[in-house]
Amino acid sequence: MKNLIYFALLAIAGLTASCSESYEETSWINLNQPVFMSETEFRNSVKVRTSGEQITNLGKICFYNGYLFISETEKGIHVINNTNPSQPKNVAFIELLGNADISVRNNILYADSYIDLVWFDISSPEKPVLKGRLENVFPDAAPSCDNTYGIDYTACYDANGKLPGVIVGWEVKKIKSTNNDAFYEYLMDDGSYAMNASGGDKSGGSGVNGSMSRFAIYKDYLYAVFNYQMHIFDLKAEKPAEIPDFFYVGNVETIFSYKENMFLGTPTGMVIYSVANPEQPDYCSQITHVYGCDPVVVDNDVAFVTVRSGNFCGQTVDELIIIDVADVQHPKPLCSYSMTNPKGLGIDNGTLFLCDDGLKVFDARNPMTLMANQLLHKKGMDGYDLIPFGNTLMMIADDGLYQYDYSNLQNIKQISYIPIKE
Repeated sequence: MKNLIYFALLAIAGLTASCSESYEETSWINLNQPVFMSETEFRNSVKVRTSGEQITNLGKICFYNGYLFISETEKGIHVINNTNPSQPKNVAFIELLGNADISVRNNILYADSYIDLVWFDISSPEKPVLKGRLENVFPDAAPSCDNTYGIDYTACYDANGKLPGVIVGWEVKKIKSTNNDAFYEYLMDDGSYAMNASGGDKSGGSGVNGSMSRFAIYKDYLYAVFNYQMHIFDLKAEKPAEIPDFFYVGNVETIFSYKENMFLGTPTGMVIYSVANPEQPDYCSQITHVYGCDPVVVDNDVAFVTVRSGNFCGQTVDELIIIDVADVQHPKPLCSYSMTNPKGLGIDNGTLFLCDDGLKVFDARNPMTLMANQLLHKKGMDGYDLIPFGNTLMMIADDGLYQYDYSNLQNIKQISYIPIKE
């Protein structure tokens, strides 16, 4: 879409220039240009190591049958044996280029790999086995950029308007620019949306995802939100089948499965879709808020949404918003609270866990008195996302994986830590 808009704007710019006096000023700007890998090399690059590899960057998390899976963004998936949370063991690593999101159902781990969906048999979690791949189901996926320069989209396509390979990285180059490139520079972004967490089934059939996830499973279906679209995959057969018609859902950042509904976190609010008919999501309602990044979790018909400022999220507001969603057609805001810079969150049986200025824990059974019922505030780390399950809290932070025992809410204690390599 951006490519089409780009050429349309260039055409407008050309028409405008033809009607005015020609004037051109040349300068040089830094832009990200793509690094390509052939599709064959890309798809042959998957490697499974049956020994742990040190975590070097935080990512999204999924818990399943005593094992924690940590996606190291665009690099691969760490497998942690967490059957004893006091002594977690880093036991395996799946090298998977372009991975960001993961979900598990019936001993199958599903993961994105840039433009593809891949899946692994984890019947023996310490020895994952690659089982298959659906190619080009996320055709506009590409790496994020770690700088604030724009992207040179003209370098992404060949003379026939096609990608000459899979984009696996970016390199900054100085590009000659003229004053007529104003429309071109307008299109540049940080790449964070590419070119464009789910609660799960706690009975054990599906894994439990963190709140930052863009994957969610409901019954026999995987839902993935990418690049303004909701992709749906039927998982009943050995090979997933993509439902042909994807759904436009806007700029969605996270997805959370609760009952027969999907709760989508967007920069402008929470959107609810019914998946009573799993292959035909039905829009229910939306609650808007100030512009900002926001994951959402739901428990006991109450949704908890965090909005944070900074980076590419938008405004300067940092808060926790609580919404009654007993009637998904007419959600009702209950209250909101100022926070420091909240990120991921999770809830278990009325206890809310929140990544904000470290880790905060609240008795959330009465949302209206939440701030008066803070159970813990542990500082010293920058938490990103977390999963509370079976009285163990698993939290990924900028410096490592922290785990806490919350079986006694009056004495929540740290029981283990795996550092992230600096």
